[in-house]
Amino acid sequence: MKSKHISLFILLAIVLLNSIGYSIVLPLLPFLVGKYLPGQQVVVGMSTLLSIYAASTFFAAPVLGALSDRFGRKIILIVSLLGSAAGFVLFGIGGALWVLFLGRLIDGLTAGNISAIFSYISDTTDAKERTKWFGYIGSAMGIGKIGGPALGGLLGSISIALPFYVTAFLIFLSALLVYFLLPESLASHKRTQRVAFNNFNVFSHFKSTFSLKGVAILLVTGVLFYIGIGVFQFNFTLFLKDIYLWTPGLIGSLLTLVGICEILVRAVLLPRLLERFTQKQIGIWGLVMLGTGLVLILSSVYVHTVLLISLAVILIISGEGLFEPTYTGKLSEAVNETQQGTLQGVNQSLQSLTNILVPIGGGAIYYYSSGWLYATAAATIFIAVCIYVKFIPVKVLD
Repeated sequence: MKSKHISLFILLAIVLLNSIGYSIVLPLLPFLVGKYLPGQQVVVGMSTLLSIYAASTFFAAPVLGALSDRFGRKIILIVSLLGSAAGFVLFGIGGALWVLFLGRLIDGLTAGNISAIFSYISDTTDAKERTKWFGYIGSAMGIGKIGGPALGGLLGSISIALPFYVTAFLIFLSALLVYFLLPESLASHKRTQRVAFNNFNVFSHFKSTFSLKGVAILLVTGVLFYIGIGVFQFNFTLFLKDIYLWTPGLIGSLLTLVGICEILVRAVLLPRLLERFTQKQIGIWGLVMLGTGLVLILSSVYVHTVLLISLAVILIISGEGLFEPTYTGKLSEAVNETQQGTLQGVNQSLQSLTNILVPIGGGAIYYYSSGWLYATAAATIFIAVCIYVKFIPVKVLD
């Protein structure tokens, strides 16, 4: 096996370990926050924790991405993983609510692992196979999401702090794998030559990135996608609870379907489609499937049937699984090696921004009407389809 592919499989193992670790603790957050807040304030505490992480990532991701263009992907990936491990150790220690907030702040300010991983793949693969590996990364995340919650529940029954320590250990193990087994992907002669003050100014990265030819319209499409899929991700379980009166067991069964579908689409279907169709064609199909799935959820407000909900979930997860890797692939084609980290960091920052704004704006719309929320999400996706069809070329970089 080529050494390049060995490195990429090591990267997949790292992503899998991280995904398992993160999904272990997700079901336990309400119980952990509940130790420090009365029941009616737990949702506020959780939302604030998530917002602090997203806000920290918004400011940190482009900076870490730019630093990876200067110092290489490996060191930034190690720093990011160690920061996450430290954050989860603080969660395990606990003792006060401010300790949890400090943990999320540290994790957010060092959150450059996703942009570093995507940049690593961009450095080590050609355009034809790059999107396939982006899909494999998403599939590895999906595998972790399936087994993690069950393991988290088992560990949490022993001690509420234990899953957080296990997650910290898995992430620390990932950092060791990077240090000892993963070679640097960005050769020294391909790196940016100096670190300027502007490297630490997130808004300067936005300005320079959006000024690149063909990149701005691509990022706008990505933001619309993040808004549409973000509505589904933050609201869907609440929708099932309120509109369909589903129990946690039923919701958990449907979420298992989500994980299985995500793995099959990204690891099995996408590589085969890439052999016959362009990234642009696959991306368009993905957006159309996602938008159609959101329309079906809107329809299920008025026509209650499990079949409609299940079909909607399959279309949404399949659409996400086809669009996101091809979108990331087209981003990677839009710049050369010296700008990959900055661009991926800006994209991660934009995703964090939508993670802040979508729950706030979507929550307000949902309070007024669940139907209007999904109508808005579907309209956003179909606007993205129009932009993608009209303005995004088959190849971004000339």
